[in-house]
Amino acid sequence: MHITGRNVLNKFAQKHPNDKSALNRWYNLMRQGTFNSFVDLRKIFPNADQVKVRKGRFNQMPQDEIWTVFNIGGNNVRLIASLQYASNEQRVTINKILTHAEYNKGRWKE
Repeated sequence: MHITGRNVLNKFAQKHPNDKSALNRWYNLMRQGTFNSFVDLRKIFPNADQVKVRKGRFNQMPQDEIWTVFNIGGNNVRLIASLQYASNEQRVTINKILTHAEYNKGRWKE
């Protein structure tokens, strides 16, 4: 899969060095993987969940998007990404990376 947002991953790892190896493991598994559906993804990442997020765009009606939340590093980190499973364009866009405590505040959906 093609991954967009590696800089977000690196910045988080600099601030949270204890989670760097777990983030690198996630990155390598995603980069090397081919996932045709969320079911396929769960075979490698059994703790991943899908969440519906309502996002508004400038001068457009808000639309629901499905984001995938990965629990990383023994539940220390939440990586939130948009995934495209189409076989001709498999893509992961990292939207946010948060600590467990930051994620629980729920502001990431805004």
